[in-house]
Order: sequence, then C-alpha cells, then structure tokens
Amino acid sequence: MASITDIERVLHNVQVKLYPNYLPKTEGAYIARTDNNKVLSIEDICAILKTRAGFNGKYEELLDCVRQYLDEVAYQLCDGHAVNNGYYCVYPNIGGTFNSVHESIDNLKHPVTFRFSMRSKLRSLIKNINVVVEGFADTSGYIDEFIDFDENSVNTIFIPGDQFAILGHKIKIAGDDPSVGVYFVPVEDPSKAVKVTRMAQNTGSKIIGIAPNTEYLHNRIEIRTQYSGSGINNLKVPRVITSKFILEAA
Repeated sequence: MASITDIERVLHNVQVKLYPNYLPKTEGAYIARTDNNKVLSIEDICAILKTRAGFNGKYEELLDCVRQYLDEVAYQLCDGHAVNNGYYCVYPNIGGTFNSVHESIDNLKHPVTFRFSMRSKLRSLIKNINVVVEGFADTSGYIDEFIDFDENSVNTIFIPGDQFAILGHKIKIAGDDPSVGVYFVPVEDPSKAVKVTRMAQNTGSKIIGIAPNTEYLHNRIEIRTQYSGSGINNLKVPRVITSKFILEAA
C-alpha cells in the first residue's frame, strides 16, 4: 500500500526536456528545462482553488479579494516594505552604486527592482516534487532565456524600450525573406505581432535588442529565420522558433 508521502509525491510532477549543455566549465552533456505551455493567471488559480481545493465561497468574491490583496502588496512594496507570505518573500532593491549621500538618484544608474527569495514553507515542498524527463528537446533551434537587463528578470517580464537578450540555440536572424526577424507576439491576438527594429547583437546563441510595445499584456517571443546553423547556406523557407514561456508587459 502506498504511503501518504508517496501519494504527495505523485501529485507534484514537473515535466522537463533535455537541451545540449553549452555552459562553460560545467560537466554533463545536457541540461534540463521545464516544459511550460501556460502561465496560470489569477483567474486560473481562483478557479482551481474552487474546483480542486473545495473553496465553498463565491468565485467572484474570491477573485476580488485576491486582487485587492495583490494590489495592497504592490502598494506596500512601493513604499519600501518587504512582504513575506510564508512561501516566498518579495523585497524592493535599489541597483547601482553611490559616490556619496549627496548624490542625486538617477533612475537609469539606480534602477528600482523587486526580488524574490524562497521561504521555508515553499522549500519544504521540494522533497515532494517528482521531476519527469520527457525526452530531448527539438535542437533544430530553441529559445532558452529572455533577459530584461533593466529589470534583471528572466523569462517573466519585459518593459517596452528596455534592452533585452535572447539566449538559445540556432537563433541567429539570417536570410532575405521579408518575414525574418524577432517578434513579440501577443497571446490574445497573434496577428498583432510586433517586429523588433533595433538590434545590437545577432549570433546563433544570443540576440540583443530593444523591446517594442505590443499594447498587450501577455506575449511570446518568436524568431523567424532562414539560419541553418551554418554560415554557408541559408534555408529556402524561414523556420519559426517560439518561446515556451510567456512574458508579461510591465
């Protein structure tokens, strides 16, 4: 008979795929990356709380309370308070350096960001997580990370006008087809994709550019390229590489 601990472990599965390891000075041929197809929204979590966890109140009231709580958390963070909910702590952070107490605040030199740290309540759940390797990822080209430099965030948010970096494999923009380029694609309406017009670096493993404004909250990164992985011959037809993660416009 399975123990309670065994059952708990079955309930928490994380699916991953293996990618070639290009990290310098590290052992092992492959690295694991989660295979995320959807980012859960407030509405999703409240609906799951209602159906899975048996919340017996009204969904609309629950949704309203959660939104009010999150809005108040954001307000307190902006007043310089750290917020600890038992699972993780969010705290404001001021970047850059100062030469003296009389130096004026510069929003570019001293950017305000928010950072997260895991707390004991969430750390205690890790032992119940079962990692499921679903096989090798498609290495004909993939997007691994999106970094917003100004926000110091990875695969989570972007701000239009910020400098970003896309890290991946065989992602170089190449070819004479007019469709090739880096696009920010709204999840709600993919037909409103916005092409990046300002790029500072373009290689097979890294692209640096300036984030455009799509006027939509949730977006994926899409690379359309004729790059074959070789500098000699391009593909006749562009291939499309789409990020697994969804970015939120901040």
